Amino acid sequence: MKIQNNKVVAVSYALEVEGRIADQSAPGSPLEYIHGTGMLLPKFEAALLDKEPGDGFDFVLSPEDGYGVYEPNYKFDIPKSAFAIDGKVREDLLVIGRTIPMLNQNGQVVQGTVAAVKPEAVTMDFNHPMAGKTLHFTGKVESVRCATDKELTEGLHGEYLPPQEHECPHGKGGCHKEDGECCHEGGHQDGECCGKGEGCCHKD
Repeated sequence: MKIQNNKVVAVSYALEVEGRIADQSAPGSPLEYIHGTGMLLPKFEAALLDKEPGDGFDFVLSPEDGYGVYEPNYKFDIPKSAFAIDGKVREDLLVIGRTIPMLNQNGQVVQGTVAAVKPEAVTMDFNHPMAGKTLHFTGKVESVRCATDKELTEGLHGEYLPPQEHECPHGKGGCHKEDGECCHEGGHQDGECCGKGEGCCHKD
């Protein structure tokens, strides 16, 4: 069976960036996705179109075809107060290179990487870690099958389903986040904190 839209594809792969392996599938645990549903990079899927189980692949994606060019304006300072829980800044979280999920002004979760820690501010980089990188993928197609109606509706692992509502211990003011955990303005739950605007929302 060839790789086409709405087929469940399993691939073993390795991603090389700047001469080093940046990511790879674990032995016996190939990456599975539904082709044509936007789960992976469009050019990655295009390179696998019409391949069959047992076929190998070896291709290179430019930054424009991968995770985009590096945008300097996506890197800026945020007051340290945004990383406070109960009025105390979580200095233990502010480690250069650490990725911290944060809420933007629209209430969306965005991933930021700590680039520098200053006395009163933290420099956060909201570029994708692979932005500006040339991506070299190699691997093999392990299997191809038709997706079920349920998988097309709900996703392979239920990722298309809406977040489950649950009772928030902070009351109606709580916000249900994508991972099902609960946070509220200025407070924290299960190791998380969240705020509005430039406020943070992170895990230990």
